[in-house]
Amino acid sequence: MSQSGKTTEFLVLGGRGLVGSAVVRRLHAEGQNYFAATREHVDITDADSISRIFEKCRPRVVIAAAAKVGGLMANYTYPVEFLSENVLSQTLLMQKAHESQVEKFVFLGSSCIYPKFATQPVNESSLLTGELEITNEAYAIAKISGVKLVQAYRREYGHKWISVMPTNLFGINDNFDLKTSHALPALMRKFHEATVENKPSVQLWGTGNPRREFMYVDEFADALLFAIDNYDEDEPINIGTGQDISISELAEIMSEVTGYSGKVLWNHDIPDGTFRKLLDVSKLNRIGWNSKMDLKSAIEETYVWFKANYMNARLNVEIRQV
Repeated sequence: MSQSGKTTEFLVLGGRGLVGSAVVRRLHAEGQNYFAATREHVDITDADSISRIFEKCRPRVVIAAAAKVGGLMANYTYPVEFLSENVLSQTLLMQKAHESQVEKFVFLGSSCIYPKFATQPVNESSLLTGELEITNEAYAIAKISGVKLVQAYRREYGHKWISVMPTNLFGINDNFDLKTSHALPALMRKFHEATVENKPSVQLWGTGNPRREFMYVDEFADALLFAIDNYDEDEPINIGTGQDISISELAEIMSEVTGYSGKVLWNHDIPDGTFRKLLDVSKLNRIGWNSKMDLKSAIEETYVWFKANYMNARLNVEIRQV
């Protein structure tokens, strides 16, 4: 951690969230000089608050892991908040980073920025080549604007800023609220509660056939820091494992990890959504980083944390700003 007024190597915004806390764990293990900023330290929608944290830390690298985030239902229900608050915060953060001459601003996007019917696996060049998934369109547009703003700062001012596009992440400090969480943590909570309550069955949405890519957030943090040191291009870079799995296969793994022995029932009345979402990570591989994650082992590690922290998890939060 840095002292006030002294240069900080890394300023991690959203330092208590899923991604931010994983980055902090990695930086701490490496003995790096960093500041983990949470909502108690900075309001990323307020210019004066942002100015104060930048003046305090004087960072060389800013990792923008703070955003208005949520699952499918939250995105679809609150498009105004997801669009306006994310556009506002990322605009203010980059403006201050520019004024402060931050050497590297790292913008975190999302795989949802790519077209709904993009060729699989999804290459970075597919951005803006087709329509978006309607359920998270507002969030996707906000993130696309962030990518374009990074590119604008690079072209106009020569900044070595980058945008990274993570796949579906999970792990320690995830959101397990059933109304707002993503697929993997939602399944973990459902199977955990079914096991504890000895329920005869668990009902899941859709058919179980769609395929998704999942990445342990601590491995993502490793890839992210590698990209910071080794990537400097205008185009965003995908970060993922390069492997996907069907939701039904994920349910089988979750059943094994949680020790659930009941039936899994699929509610076919709820649509599956996009059949496949897999990122093309060939660019990341070319610069020298490859995933070594074993999905089941990573889920087991997450479940250990989940059980230890279940009562303290933020299970009633509908929309989080980390």
